Amino acid sequence: MAKIENKDIIEAIKEKTILEVKELVDMMKEEFGVDPSAVAVAAAPAQQVEDEGDVTKTVVLTAAGAQKLQVIKVIREITGLGLKEAKDVADNGGNIKENVSMDEANEIKAKLEEAGATVELK
Repeated sequence: MAKIENKDIIEAIKEKTILEVKELVDMMKEEFGVDPSAVAVAAAPAQQVEDEGDVTKTVVLTAAGAQKLQVIKVIREITGLGLKEAKDVADNGGNIKENVSMDEANEIKAKLEEAGATVELK
């Protein structure tokens, strides 16, 4: 039997519906006696320990500026917040994203400043 590459498995999973993927996970639980989501959760802390050596920042919106609508759109894009929540952040300022890498923090800051906001990294 030919060995199936991991990338081929991933491509096949991409073509499945959510229901089909759930059925696959259930079958894996039954066949191997392991919950694949538990493995993913267990692997996450190991990654986090590795990242602690990196500098993490919090992106803080201090002012939305004159183009508040554009800033709200960027906040929604970055955070996934709803319109009301993003508007509240734009109106009152506050944390946009916490504990992100320096690179990601700089990217977020650049997007917000391009939209007209004033941003700090803490």
